[in-house]
Amino acid sequence: MRVLVTGGSGFLGSHVAELLHGEGHEVACLVRKSSDTTFLRSLGVKLVEGAVDDESTLPAAVDGAEAIVHCAGLVKARTMADFDRVHTGGTLGLARAALETKAPLKRFVHVSTSGVMGLGAAGKKHQVTDEPAPRTSYDKSKLSAERALLELAGELPLTVLRPPAIYGPRDREILAFFQMVRRTRVAIRMGRSMQSVSMIFATDCARACERAIFADVPSGSVYFVDDGNVYAYEEMARAIADAYGIKLLGMPSLPAPIVTAAAAASEAFGKVTNKVMMFTRDKLPMLLAEHFVIDSSQARADLGWAPTVSFAEGARRTAAWYREHRWD
Repeated sequence: MRVLVTGGSGFLGSHVAELLHGEGHEVACLVRKSSDTTFLRSLGVKLVEGAVDDESTLPAAVDGAEAIVHCAGLVKARTMADFDRVHTGGTLGLARAALETKAPLKRFVHVSTSGVMGLGAAGKKHQVTDEPAPRTSYDKSKLSAERALLELAGELPLTVLRPPAIYGPRDREILAFFQMVRRTRVAIRMGRSMQSVSMIFATDCARACERAIFADVPSGSVYFVDDGNVYAYEEMARAIADAYGIKLLGMPSLPAPIVTAAAAASEAFGKVTNKVMMFTRDKLPMLLAEHFVIDSSQARADLGWAPTVSFAEGARRTAAWYREHRWD
């Protein structure tokens, strides 16, 4: 099967491309001219120059595609408009290109985020049927993209996946957590955050994307995907320390006002240096969230999918990869 993967030079997209290529599919990855394609070239997949927010490049990318796995997105941006341009505009542009070129799609798999649900509550799991209530610009734009795309469910075979935090080899976002534990033997927490959270290892998420291509489910189906466990910050910090064979010296907590002040300072630094910052006050509602747990049982039932990697095992694999490639 010919599969187009967007975001292939990014974290999740690279794992999706690796999995599909390894299973013998003809994989094409939409990549920007400026993207680091070293890993994709090592796989031998086809590279198509373009971007989801450059509509002129999309017809050639989707032409002949039998499936699309849409992983591309922004993790940081200066404005809500920038998020919307890529998430909503880019997703719709990709879908419209598939319709206009009459691509023989079996499935368009759109990777969203469970963050569209907003904050969670102690002892409760978000259900996919619950009403979304996103709190950050990123999550709001991802929900907007979902809703715009699902308007086309009668014209394209669509499946939406909503993973929580994804981690694993080649991930630069959770790298700071691993570096902190390995280098300082201390795990600093933001406020009272992460008392109960869902996670998913990259290869498990990639497998969910692959299963979503072939599962015979109604167009417009939406699923949460996670590893099925509930984690606390302390448990994850200890798992990372164990992966490095070290003992944690402490797990202090930064009061929320200090975290807020640090986010404001990060924004100010971004303005002075003209850089787009990852750590901003806009992201604090989710960074300081105490509980965020999802229920992925429907995905397991409908997609014929089951995760296989717990955080303890995933931390071991991730730490080993970081060590091997000298990232930590």
